[in-house]
Amino acid sequence: MPWNILVLLTLLTLLPALVLAMTPFVRLLVVFHFLRQALGTTSTPSNQTLIGLSLILTYFLMQPVGAAIAETAIVPFEQGQLDAMEAVARGSGPLRHFMLKYARERDLALFLELAREPRPAHAEELDMRVVVPAYILSELKAGFQIGAALYLPFLVVDMVVAAITTSVGMFQLPPVVISTPLKLLLFVMVDGWNLLVGSLVKSFS
Repeated sequence: MPWNILVLLTLLTLLPALVLAMTPFVRLLVVFHFLRQALGTTSTPSNQTLIGLSLILTYFLMQPVGAAIAETAIVPFEQGQLDAMEAVARGSGPLRHFMLKYARERDLALFLELAREPRPAHAEELDMRVVVPAYILSELKAGFQIGAALYLPFLVVDMVVAAITTSVGMFQLPPVVISTPLKLLLFVMVDGWNLLVGSLVKSFS
């Protein structure tokens, strides 16, 4: 029992890091920050709003994985069929399967080489110390790719507005003063939040 309590308290302490490292939270938050920069609104939506939205979407996406972990590890642990270490080992299975689905083979190969481990016959045999950092790198790359694609339309608006204001001699009025309302209007007209959140969630399907 003391060891079980120690393992559970350790997991609770590491829970914020686990949410960042093993869920879609990183990709979602990176994309939302790119969107805010592209719109030119440096503090709207606030960081708390973006983090809250990312957490809710993370819960939505990870709910099937959480249900699988509860069925294979938490319920048997509560019934006394497993000790804490066995429950952790079993619960890591669905999480590993989820991360391997979105981790790039190149990133997995990199950390497999850094760990000096032999290449396994199946990806499911990879150690979590290889899977987790490879998954984080893959999520960062995916987030930056989506953010760059999201930035381009708003960059075109900025360039057009800057060219027009320069050609008519409006040097005393910064182009951003005109382009920001136009970008916001464009984003609202195309129902940008619906499109963005829908595309992000579908990228994990």
